[in-house]
Amino acid sequence: MFLDLHSEIYSWIRGGLLILFLYHLLIYFQNLRKTYLYYSLFLFFLFIYFIRDLSEAESYKNIFLYLNFSVQFLAYAAFAMFARLLLETKDKLILWDKILDFEAKILVAFAILFPIVQFFGGYEYQTKLFLIIGPALTIFTIIAMFYLYKIPGLTTKFFILGTLLYTVLANVSFSAYFIDSNMFLNNGINPMLFTYVGAFLQSIIYATILGQSVKKIEQKSKNAEIKLAFKYKELEELKMTALQSQMNPHFLFNSLNSINNFILKSDIEKASDYITKFSRLIRVILKSSSSLTVPFSEELGILSLYVKLEQMRINGGFEYVVNIDKDINLEEIKVPPLFLQPFIENSIWHGLTHVEGEKRINLIVSQEEDFIVCEIIDNGIGINRAREESHKKINRRKFFGTKATENRIRLLYKKANVKINVIDISDKDSTGTKVQIKFPHIVK
Repeated sequence: MFLDLHSEIYSWIRGGLLILFLYHLLIYFQNLRKTYLYYSLFLFFLFIYFIRDLSEAESYKNIFLYLNFSVQFLAYAAFAMFARLLLETKDKLILWDKILDFEAKILVAFAILFPIVQFFGGYEYQTKLFLIIGPALTIFTIIAMFYLYKIPGLTTKFFILGTLLYTVLANVSFSAYFIDSNMFLNNGINPMLFTYVGAFLQSIIYATILGQSVKKIEQKSKNAEIKLAFKYKELEELKMTALQSQMNPHFLFNSLNSINNFILKSDIEKASDYITKFSRLIRVILKSSSSLTVPFSEELGILSLYVKLEQMRINGGFEYVVNIDKDINLEEIKVPPLFLQPFIENSIWHGLTHVEGEKRINLIVSQEEDFIVCEIIDNGIGINRAREESHKKINRRKFFGTKATENRIRLLYKKANVKINVIDISDKDSTGTKVQIKFPHIVK
């Protein structure tokens, strides 16, 4: 069983090496990580080395007179490059990274040299040269493992274990060059058995290491995705904060102008009442400004205070009516602070101030399937006429607040299914504008 290299145990190990070679080569083509390329080449050259004794044909044997030692050197060269990448010696052990790189180049040179020796001197000279290089290579490997052990981590320890197992068992087979090989044969063992077993154990250990490496890469990828998601969220919050910090001064500036108008008109009582209401509004705005979102109920409360101030500024005032769908829980819906205020402001100053008689703004909050719909409807002159009559003025004043609000609410809902439409609802009998804001009903 252990004498015949054609028996099952040897065939299984050769087949296993071939499968592992193909498997890791495919992984390399998928992710282009050279770790898998060098490991697959190592397995390939070992497989080629192991099939040298499978045929008795003279031509077959003559080929392996040239390849026998060369494929071993190429296997060890691929192994050295594999070790560099797997253990990341370039970052963790720079000196030994250079040494291993040099070793790989020397081994490739030997792989080229030995066929030349075969051509001019014959197989005997190859064997004599290998008997010098083989022990030196073993000693070098043991010294290298001693220094590589300094690299922390289980990967290093398992790598060294696999390497030493193969080195020791391969050298048991190699000892047949120095002692009578009949000692093995008389005990029913082919000397190559130890190299086969060493290669098998080493391959199992290395495959396990690479499997763990893939798992670590996947985990790092997941962690990177999570970090990226957090960074994206932070970026979105910063954008919303910036927009919010720009909006509040815009609103405060307009309110202070109103106070100034009352004072200029010597309407002290109205100015005092306005300042009282204004101070209350400032207090709730400052309270909400520390948050990116507030409950919708709180937003409506702030909006109510704002409207009361504007009703004092407009000649004759205006009616403000709020209708809310009874099935909507305003507490669970989170919105950006003052996100409706700019639209109400535009209804007042670009719509209602240009009409005589009754002035009215309706705010309707309803639910359509999985969406919240806010409609601001006024009976002003209509957005189209307002643009025609005051084009320059509107372009200068607006629409910063409404544009900022659009951006804030789109950021809040990641631009998903957010619709903001401004519609002129004027006809031959009436005028007006409707602003419709539609966003997902998501409990934040």
